[in-house]
Amino acid sequence: MNRKAPFALAASLALAACVAGPPPEIATPAPELGDEFVFGPSEAETTQLASLLPQSDPAFSTLMQLAMQDAPSLAEALARVEAARAAARGAGAARLPVIGADAGIEFRRSNPAQFGGGVSDALPFDTEQTGYSANLTASWELDIFGRLKASERAASARVDAANANAAAVRTALIAEIAGAVVDWRTNHARQTALLQDLDAAERLAELVGKREDAGLAPGFDRVRAEAAASQSRSRLAALGSERAQIVGRLVSLTGQQPVLIGQILIQEHDELGLPAAPTTMPSTLLTARPDIRAAAAELAAADADLAAAARQRFPRLTLSAALGLLAFDFSELFDDGSEVYSAGGGIAAPLLDFGRIQAQIDGAAAGKKAAFAAYRGAVFNALGEAESAYGLVAAADAQADAAARENAELERAASLAETRYRAGLADFLTVLEARRAADASGERAAAAIGQARRARVILWQALGGDSQAMTRSTSQ
Repeated sequence: MNRKAPFALAASLALAACVAGPPPEIATPAPELGDEFVFGPSEAETTQLASLLPQSDPAFSTLMQLAMQDAPSLAEALARVEAARAAARGAGAARLPVIGADAGIEFRRSNPAQFGGGVSDALPFDTEQTGYSANLTASWELDIFGRLKASERAASARVDAANANAAAVRTALIAEIAGAVVDWRTNHARQTALLQDLDAAERLAELVGKREDAGLAPGFDRVRAEAAASQSRSRLAALGSERAQIVGRLVSLTGQQPVLIGQILIQEHDELGLPAAPTTMPSTLLTARPDIRAAAAELAAADADLAAAARQRFPRLTLSAALGLLAFDFSELFDDGSEVYSAGGGIAAPLLDFGRIQAQIDGAAAGKKAAFAAYRGAVFNALGEAESAYGLVAAADAQADAAARENAELERAASLAETRYRAGLADFLTVLEARRAADASGERAAAAIGQARRARVILWQALGGDSQAMTRSTSQ
């Protein structure tokens, strides 16, 4: 054994140690969240999160099931998960030996003159040779300092991030479909209210017409009554454009044909209720929100990338071996004595790279800082959305309750005004104004209830939803 080999190895390791060192420390403290939401329910509620969605509506269940199968956005997210998994498998395989095989034929012609005339005359040899070989090779980088392991850890964290992003897409998809279904039902409720308004306006116009024929009312009253009916018809026509937009939105979300979407939406359904908002703590958002989980996984991946970059300053040790057959006649390839083999090891260490590795480390450190900032941003964005959603539910409920009371009172006032008009105790202008106020309040009450239901869908998404549970429920 060459006595200089151990000295060379030790010298290489010592020189490598001069450039090696730990990665820079970057603080990533966990965000501090409060114990409760400002606009959260004042009393503890046992309401399940899923009850905030219109689960009893068959259109919602059908559309959600179709979306889970064919939604383009979800298919794209799942493909990104597959790509991340493939990258993780590749990073794991990089830590294992590489084994290969090869075979070849080589024809060689030599010129004797290149060895000198005397040598070629004294040692005659064939100037033309054909060589046959078959080899089994293996190489393995020993990950002593953990560079490959850190890269594998980063790839694994990105799989978690891709899964969380897919869950976020699934949650957003469910919320969008639920919101579209709620909008469709709200549109139908507004249409029902406007049809009632139109019926009342037409009855009033008929009454005025009879009084005009009897000489008890001027013709101008009949014109104003017919104008009120025309106003209701105009508002009814405007609802059609809203329905078209809802259908178009659902086509984009589910990847289904518009005719099928329309058939699904006209299914019979039970009246949707207004379940109470469930209570939760801000800290639960850290695990419930898929976007926060994705940001946390990206932060873990950035940390592993920084570790892998720092470990490039350490030596790389590689083992290699080859076992094969070599002969200059194909018939002798498998004879005794045709075996050839080799084995060796190598070490490579950076000594002077003029800052190349340090630049990669600095870049990875900046990437970790950015990932931490993105994580904090996701946490506080989720906190703000949840707080806003709680407040929206409370405000929408108060508005729906007030709108319902207003509608009941104005309908009663309109009925009394019409009764007084029939008895000749009130003029037609009083009746018309009371009727207009009642008509407008009916549509407002329907819209307010729809907004309260929509607010619950927003709260469901803001609290993280439960897309996996919703998907399982529709598949059962």
